[in-house]
Order: sequence, then structure tokens, then C-alpha cells
Amino acid sequence: MLSATLVRELVPQVLGQLVRRYGNFGACEDAVQEALLAAAKQWPAAGVPENARAWLRTVASRRLTDELRSSGARRRREDELALRAPADQALAVDPADLDDTPYVDDELRLLFMCCHPQLSAPSQIALTLRAVGGLSTEEIARAFLVPDTTMGQRISRAKQTIKASGVPFEMPPAEERASRLAAVLHVLYLIFNEGYTSTSGDDLTRSDLTSEAIRLTRMVRRDLPDDGEVAGLLALMLLIDARRAARTDASGALVPLAEQDRSRWDHTLVAEGVQLVSDALASSPLGPYQLQAAINAVHAEARSDGDTDWPQIVALYELLALIAPNPMVTLNHAVAVGMARGPQAGLVMLEALDDDNRMATHHRLAAVRAYLQETAGDNDLAAANYRLAARRTTSIPERRYLEGRANRLQPR
Repeated sequence: MLSATLVRELVPQVLGQLVRRYGNFGACEDAVQEALLAAAKQWPAAGVPENARAWLRTVASRRLTDELRSSGARRRREDELALRAPADQALAVDPADLDDTPYVDDELRLLFMCCHPQLSAPSQIALTLRAVGGLSTEEIARAFLVPDTTMGQRISRAKQTIKASGVPFEMPPAEERASRLAAVLHVLYLIFNEGYTSTSGDDLTRSDLTSEAIRLTRMVRRDLPDDGEVAGLLALMLLIDARRAARTDASGALVPLAEQDRSRWDHTLVAEGVQLVSDALASSPLGPYQLQAAINAVHAEARSDGDTDWPQIVALYELLALIAPNPMVTLNHAVAVGMARGPQAGLVMLEALDDDNRMATHHRLAAVRAYLQETAGDNDLAAANYRLAARRTTSIPERRYLEGRANRLQPR
């Protein structure tokens, strides 16, 4: 049986070895996908080979060699792979013929390649999920609610960009490594966020994306165990994901943090996250992911919303605003200030975002303003802003939640 777990484990390993050997990322990625199709046809009947990685590498190497020996045209396979039957020779692999080259862990190099700075963020995400995460084009398209052909074209263009860039399959030089690692962590955080609160569609969360982001971040931490920001990002993901079961009620409706049943949180993840961020803060230079993890650790360690240490959270946001200022930090900082010093203080902070083109029409600005107005007792203004936020969001669960808040304050 070709399980999704096995695919996600083997794909980056096989692809990394092929890229190291042949150097053509796009052709290697195509060959791995064809090897997976061959496995999907043979393994359910014949069973998973004892050395599944070597089997896939052998079949992929054959396909790649055949392709490189053929005419110079590179056949585009993104939309036809699922419809093409693998050639017979790819299905017959004699154990004596297996490419049993010792495994070299190239996954981190592969991740750096997928997050090449010449790629846009959507392309980095798509290529990372395909090449390192082992997701199919169809799975990635479904996660981001775009047609399969659109996602296939995005991945193809990304592979062409990688090929044209001539980037070597190796870790970036020392002078580039920090900025490239920052890009890798940013992509993993974007994947996690899309899974934790889907930007559109019927579902509030996509647990497959959050789980994949956590898996990949654990992989990076395995290779960079002393990097405080890698530990901080992993801690942040774990502390947020620990709340997943409590974020919806029995009907699937959104439950905000203040109203969640904390007994439903995954306290094993909480303990791991708290320990990770505590160790990172004690031994590494301060970074934005560590600070965000520390903020979430304060939430996680409070027995109830009323026990939350809001002054400490405000202090952490003040530090975060100094080292990594951005509108979303200001937005969340305003909530913390509103809780620690009163809603009017938080509303004053929000005024700075009204002239920020990145936030002025964002549904979260209207939602936070509504929440603080509700806390201040201004129900009419709060209801109006909840409805404004509901109109602006593309997430159906969020829209229903915001409309429900508005209707409770000002029934139509």
C-alpha cells in the first residue's frame, strides 16, 4: 500500500538524491512523480519493497535517463501524469538492479531550493508542498481552492525558474544563509497559517497543512538544532495547534480563544512548545518567532481567559514591535493593550492602521475594532464593524461567526 505518510517521507529523500546526482530539478521532480505512479500501480498487489526508497530511486533514475537521452524537448507532464500508465519496464524492478546508493539527507538543501528568492511566495509554498511535502498537484490545488491546471502551471513555472537560475544543490553560502533561512521559515509559517485558518472556503482549518508545516519545521530543527528562531517557530506552531480541537463547537462553528474549553487543548503539545521557547529564549539571540511563541505560551499557561497575564503580553508585543514591526503585530498589540489598559486605549492604537494600505480594508481590522467597541459597551458601532468584517472575509466559518456577533448585539 502506497500510504500518504510513506510518500511524504520518501519523496524528498529520493528527489534530493536525484538532484544531487543529475542536477536538473524539474526533470528529477517529474521522474519522481512517475516513479510514484509506478509504485501506485504495483505495490498494492506486490507489496511495498523491503527497500522502498531504493526502488523509487531506481525507477526514477531509469525514467530520468530515458528522458535525458531523448530529444531535447521537455514534455510537460503536470496535467497528464495521472492519466498516463507507466511503461512496463518501470514496473519490473529486479532487487539485484536496485540503485542502493547510501542515503544522504538532502531535505534541508531541497527546502532551501524551493524557497529560492526569485520565486514568489505562492510559488515557494506550492513547490515546497510538492517537492518536500510529497503532496500531489491535485492536493495542493484543493488546499488553496484553485483549479488543478492553475496549480500545475504554477509549479511548472516555479521549476523553470529554478532551472533558469542555475542555483546549485547545496546550502547557501554563509553570507546568504540567514536571509534564505528566514525565507524558509516564512514559507513554513504561511503554510501553517493557511491550514490553521483557511483564507477561504467552507472549512475553518486544514489539518493536513498544519501537520505538514509542523513536520517540515521539525525537519529543519533536526538539521539546525541550535537555531533559536527555528525552535521559536516550531514552538509557535505547537502552541497554536494545541488549541485546534477547542476552536470549533459540535456544529463546526468558530469558538474564539476567550471562550474555548481549555481542557480540550492538547497539553502534550503545550508542554513541548513551552519548553522549546523557554530554552530558545535562554540560549539564543531574541527573534520574532520566539517572541510570538512566548506570547502564545502566556496564553497557554493561563488556566482561563480571566487569568491571562495581559501586561506581560503587552510587554512582549512591545519588544516584537521593536524588532519586527508590521501591521498585524500592531493589530494584535492593540488587542492586548485593550485587555490590559482598557478598550479605549486599544482603539486609539488601531487608528494608525486606518491609513495603512495593507490593513485598511482587511477584515481583521474591522473585527478587532468591533471587539474592542463591544468591550467598551458601544454595541451599535461594534455590530456595524462586525458586519463590515463579515462582508470582507472570504472564510465562510469566520463570516458566520462575525455575523452572529453582530446579530447578538443588534438583531435585525
